[in-house]
Amino acid sequence: LGKQDYKKTRPMLRATRLKAEAKKTALGVKEVALVLVAILIFLLAFYAFFYLNISNEVDLDLDPDEN
Repeated sequence: LGKQDYKKTRPMLRATRLKAEAKKTALGVKEVALVLVAILIFLLAFYAFFYLNISNEVDLDLDPDEN
């Protein structure tokens, strides 16, 4: 709290302090977005791995001599 707060009443000072503490401890939008992006990248990599794995197995099962 700075020098400009000397004119404020005690409840106003308490509210200002609580607001400042809440700002410090609150999760930011950036952190939430980064976590969501990381989860999406992980799921996409997981999906791509199994998609490529299954598509390779299907190609191996088809014999070119059958047609």
